[in-house]
Amino acid sequence: MASQQERKPHVVCIPVPLQGHINPMLKLAKILHSKGFLITFVNTEFNHKRLLRSQGSDALTNLPSFRFETIPDGLQTPEDHDASQDIPSLAKSIEETCLDPFKNLLTKVSGSCSPVDFIVSDFLMGFTLAAATELGIPEILLWTSGAGSLICYDQYPNLLEKGLMPLKDPSFLDTVVDFIPTMPGIRLKDFPPFIRIMYPGDEYMVKFFHLQIERAKMASAIIFNSFRELESDIFDTLSSIFPPCYAIGPFHLLEDKIANKSLDSIKSNLWKEESECLEWLDSKPPSSVIYVNFGSIAVMTPQQLVEFSWGLAKSNYSFLWVIRPDLVIGDSAVLPPEFLEETSDRRFLAGWCPQEQVLNHPSIGGFLTHSGWNSTIESISSGVPMICWPFFADQQTNCWLSCNKWGIAMEIDNDVKSDEVKSLVVELMTGEKGNDLRKNVIELKSKAEKACASSSGSSVADLEKLIHLMRSF
Repeated sequence: MASQQERKPHVVCIPVPLQGHINPMLKLAKILHSKGFLITFVNTEFNHKRLLRSQGSDALTNLPSFRFETIPDGLQTPEDHDASQDIPSLAKSIEETCLDPFKNLLTKVSGSCSPVDFIVSDFLMGFTLAAATELGIPEILLWTSGAGSLICYDQYPNLLEKGLMPLKDPSFLDTVVDFIPTMPGIRLKDFPPFIRIMYPGDEYMVKFFHLQIERAKMASAIIFNSFRELESDIFDTLSSIFPPCYAIGPFHLLEDKIANKSLDSIKSNLWKEESECLEWLDSKPPSSVIYVNFGSIAVMTPQQLVEFSWGLAKSNYSFLWVIRPDLVIGDSAVLPPEFLEETSDRRFLAGWCPQEQVLNHPSIGGFLTHSGWNSTIESISSGVPMICWPFFADQQTNCWLSCNKWGIAMEIDNDVKSDEVKSLVVELMTGEKGNDLRKNVIELKSKAEKACASSSGSSVADLEKLIHLMRSF
C-alpha cells in the first residue's frame, strides 16, 4: 500500500443534476485529475441512468483514478426518462433529502478508495458544506455561470429592500438600476428573473439563492469557468465579498491542453449527440451557417417555434437547428410542413449535437442562443457572434453583458416575431453591426486562448494558485 506521502489526494466532485452544470464540473474534474488528483464524480441516480442511455452502458466504467458514484435526488422518476426535471422541485428536493445520502457516500468512498481530501461542489449544492464541516473536509465551490450573474444574485436583498422587486408592473422591467457594481445601465429585466416572483416556485428560488450565497461565504475558494480578461472588474468586486476566486476558464480550452487523453471517452451529454451534422457542415462555405440551439432547459410555445422557423426561412441562410424533444411547452416540437419543404436544401435539424465542435467549425457564422453560460463562453472561445434569446436564471444577465459590455451579441425580443428573426440573422451574418460584433468576439477569443496557453496565461496562473491552495490543506 502506498505511503501517506505517495497517496494521491482524493477529490469528490458533485454538480447540480442539470446538463448545464454537469458539463463544466466534468471538465473541471478532468483538469484536476491531470494535476494528480483522484476523482470521484457524483451524479444523481436519475442522471446516471440517462448518461448510460446516451453514451453507452460501458461509457462510465470506472478507471482506477476516475470513478463515478450516485446519490438519489429524492424525486419520483418522471414518465419520460429523458425529460428535464422541474427546477424548483429539484432544488427543494436536493436541499431537503440529499445531505444524509451524500455523507454516507463520503464515508463509503473513503473506506473503499482512499480518504476524501476535498469536496468540489456546485455553488448551488450548498447542503454539501454541512457534510464538509461535520467530516472536517475542506470544500471548494464551482460557480458554473459568469461572474457577472453572481453579483446580480448577491443583489437580490437590495432589490427587495428598495421595493424594486417583486415586480409590480411589467412596464417596470426597463427600469435602470444604478447601484450594481461594474454594471452601469443594467435594467431590472436583465437580472435573473426568479426575483420577479411571477410564477409558482419563484418565491422559493429567491430564498434558495440567498441561502446558497450566504453558505458560499464559508467555502475555502470559488472556481469560475471564465477568464480574468473577460470579467476583471467583476472579479475585483467579488473578491471583496466572497472567499478567494479563481478564474481558470474557458474550461474546455484548458481541458484540451492538459487533461489526460484516456478520459476523452468520458462524456457528459444526457442526450445522444448526432455527429452527422458535422459532415453536413463540411459541405457548407465558410461563415455561411447560422447555428441555433436553446440549450437543455429553455422551452417555448408552439407559436414561438413557428416564428423562429419562418424567421430562419426568410433569412435565406443555411442553418443547423438543435430541437430537443421537450423544447415546446406541453407538446412535441412540430415544425410547419411548408417550412420543412421550403428549407429542405439548407437546413440540418438535430436532437442534440457536439456543440464545441459545431461552434469551432469554419462554416458557422453566427449563433442564435438562449445565452446559457456554457454556450456564451464556448461561443466567445470560438470567435462566433451571437443573437441572444434568454429564457431564465443567469441567461438574462449573460445576454446583457454580451450585448452591452462586451459588444459581441444582439438581443431578440421575448415576444419573438419572424421578421425580427430574419432581420437580426441577416445583420449578424453580413451587416455592419454583425461585422463589428465579429471583430469584438474574435479579439476576446484571442484573449481566452492566451489565458489558457502558457504559464503566463491568467487562467493557467489561477489554476496553479488553486492547486497550491488545495495542497496547502
